[in-house]
Amino acid sequence: MNSAIAIDQTVVDQTAMNQPAMNQPATNQPAMNQPATDQDDSMQSVSADRHRINWITNLPFLGMHAACLAAFWVRFSWKAVALCAALYAIRMFGITAGYHRYFSHRSYRTSRAFQFFLAWVGCSALQKGPLWWAGHHRHHHRHSDEKGDVHSPLQSGFWWSHVGWIMSNKYEATDFDIVKDFSQYPELRWLDRYWAVPGVLLAAACLSFMGWPGLVWGFFISTVLLYHGTFVTNSLCHMFGRIRYKTADTSRNSFILALVTLGEGWHNNHHYYSASARMGFFWWEIDISYYTLRCLSLLGLVWDIKKPRDRVLKMSDPRPRIETEYRG
Repeated sequence: MNSAIAIDQTVVDQTAMNQPAMNQPATNQPAMNQPATDQDDSMQSVSADRHRINWITNLPFLGMHAACLAAFWVRFSWKAVALCAALYAIRMFGITAGYHRYFSHRSYRTSRAFQFFLAWVGCSALQKGPLWWAGHHRHHHRHSDEKGDVHSPLQSGFWWSHVGWIMSNKYEATDFDIVKDFSQYPELRWLDRYWAVPGVLLAAACLSFMGWPGLVWGFFISTVLLYHGTFVTNSLCHMFGRIRYKTADTSRNSFILALVTLGEGWHNNHHYYSASARMGFFWWEIDISYYTLRCLSLLGLVWDIKKPRDRVLKMSDPRPRIETEYRG
C-alpha cells in the first residue's frame, strides 16, 4: 500500500469532525453505526474473478448508449444541443466539484443543505451514489496503480480501467467504513441507495420541457458523454500526458482532458496533492470547477477552499505523493 505524506495540513480536518451543517456543525448528527456492506468483496480484496461482468444487470447502462441512436430519428434542434451542453457542464460540476473534490477529498467546506444539493446534482449524472463514488475513489488513492486498485490501466488495461470495472458486480457495494464522515447523514445514505431518482426526474423534465429531442439530446446523449468524460480520468489520465511531479503511480496531466472534465485532467497535480480543491496549480492550467467554486465562495455557499502552498509547488525535488490519506 502506498504510504501518504501530509504536508501543512491536518489529517482530513481531524477526520471529518468539523463538517458543517445547515445551521449547526454536522458532527452534532448522530452517527449511524451500520457496518460496511461486503467490504471485502467490494474493494479490499482483488481476486481473479473480478473481471466477471453480468451483462443482464448492465442492460440499463448499455441501454443509455443505445438510446443515443434515436438522434437519427428525432427532429434536430439547436436548442436540444444547447440543453445537452448545459446539462453536461452542470452535472460534470456535480461529479468533479461534488463527488470528487468534496465527498472524496474534503477539499472545501459547505453547509449541509448545499452538501445535499451537490450530491443530488452528482446523482443526476447516473454514476451511482456519492458515498459509493467517494468510497471507491478513496480506495483508489490508497492503492493507485497497485494490484488493489480497481481501475488501474497499468494493472488491468484500458478497457477495464475505463468502463469494465464499473460494470462488474464485484464493486456494486458501498464501503461505509471508508466514508464514515459522510455516511452519518441519513439523507446522503438515502440518496446513495436511490441514486437513480435524480436522473429519472431529470429525464422526465427534459421530455416535458423539449419533447423527444430534449430527452434524446438533453438526457441520453448528455449522460453518455458524461460517463466517458468522467471515465477518461481513470483510464487516459494514467496513460497519456505529462508528468510534472514524482508520484508513486502513473498519473499524468492533460490540457485537453482538463477541458473535457472541467479541470480533472490535471491528474498528476491531483495525485501529488490530492487535498487541494484547485487541480490546475498554475494560472495557465484551466480548471473550470475551481473557478466555479471560487464564485460560490463569494456567495458564501462554500468556504475554506484548500490549495497547495507556494513552497510546495516550488519544491525542486517533490516527494512522491503529498496527500492526506482518508480513513473515513
